[in-house]
Amino acid sequence: MKIGNRNIGLGHRPYLIAEMSGNHNQSLDRALEIVDAAAKSGADAVKLQTYTAETITLDSDNPDFVINDPASLWNGRRLYELYDEAHTPWDWHKPIMDRAKSLGMDCFSSAFDDTSVDFLETLGVTAYKIASFECTDLPLIAKVARTGKPMIISTGMASVGEIDDAIRTARENGCGDLAILKCTSTYPATPENTNIRTIANMRDTFGCEVGLSDHTMGCGVSVAAVAFGASLFEKHFTLRRADGGVDSTFSLEPEEFSQLRIETERAWQSLGQITYGGTKAESGSRTFRRSLYVAEDAKAGDVFTSKNLKIVRPGYGLDPRHYELLLGKVIKRDVAKGDRVSWDMIA
Repeated sequence: MKIGNRNIGLGHRPYLIAEMSGNHNQSLDRALEIVDAAAKSGADAVKLQTYTAETITLDSDNPDFVINDPASLWNGRRLYELYDEAHTPWDWHKPIMDRAKSLGMDCFSSAFDDTSVDFLETLGVTAYKIASFECTDLPLIAKVARTGKPMIISTGMASVGEIDDAIRTARENGCGDLAILKCTSTYPATPENTNIRTIANMRDTFGCEVGLSDHTMGCGVSVAAVAFGASLFEKHFTLRRADGGVDSTFSLEPEEFSQLRIETERAWQSLGQITYGGTKAESGSRTFRRSLYVAEDAKAGDVFTSKNLKIVRPGYGLDPRHYELLLGKVIKRDVAKGDRVSWDMIA
C-alpha cells in the first residue's frame, strides 16, 4: 500500500498519523502550529476530519441526540453542539494541507458524507479515512472508493461480517490500496480493552494492511502492536493537553509523539526473522561463553579433577558439555594454569 510517496507495509517503518481532530480549538494559527509540531515529532501524515454539525447530525433536543454515558468525556453534551465545537472549518483545509505538504508530510481527512468527499476531491487529497463509527456506512465507503484514492477504515466495534462488508464494498467500487485499523471506540481507551492480538488475525482474515487507531495514553500499546503486524498507527495529537479541547485528554504531546516515532521504529527493526544461534553481529561475543580451562598446574600422568579442571570464561577451550567425560582422564603432558583444555592433552 502507498500513500503519497510513502510505502506502507511490514517491510517499511511504521507509518504514523497525527490526528488533529478538534485540538485546534477553533484557531487556524493553532492548527498550523500543530502541523509544524507534528512534522518535528516525526509524523508521516496529519489527518483532519471533514464535517459540519449539519452534515454529521441533527440540531435536535430529542434525548437520542444527547450523549448519555457516564464514562464518556462528553457525557450530557448535545451532539450538534459538540460537533460544532470540534469541526475543522472547511476553508482551513487548504492552508493546513499546504503547510503539511511544505514540511514533507501527507495530509488527508476523514470524510463523513457525500459533500465532504466532493469537497476533499477539489483539494486533491492523497487518501481518505473512514472513522470507526462510519464503518457500517456502506454508501459512504462506496463513494470514497470510487475516487480511486487509498482508503483507511477504522473498525471500532464492527463485527467480522461488518468489516468484510466494508472491505468488499471498497474493493467492488475500485479501491486498490486499503488498510484497516484495529480500534477501540472509547475515548480514552484502556490497554485492557485494546486486544492487539486481534491485529495478526485481521491480517490473516482480511488480506490487507492492518494498523492501530490508538486512543490509549502513552505509546506502549502501539509499540507492542508492531510485534503483531501493525504497519500504520493513528494517534490524536495536541500541543499541550493543558490547553484543553474536545480530544486533548487522550492526545499525545509533541515529545510523546517523538517517542512514538522512535520506539515503534525500534520495535519494527527488532522483528527480524526466526533465527537461533549467534547472529553475525554476535560473532565477537562467542569468546565470552564458558569453556574448559586448566585451573592448576599439572604434570604428565596426573588426572583431571574438579580442582584442576574448571568451566570458566572465556570460550576458547573445549565445550563445557565434556566436563564429566574429562574428569579422571590422564593428562599426557605438563599443563599450566590458564591453558585451554584440548583433546591432545588427554592420554
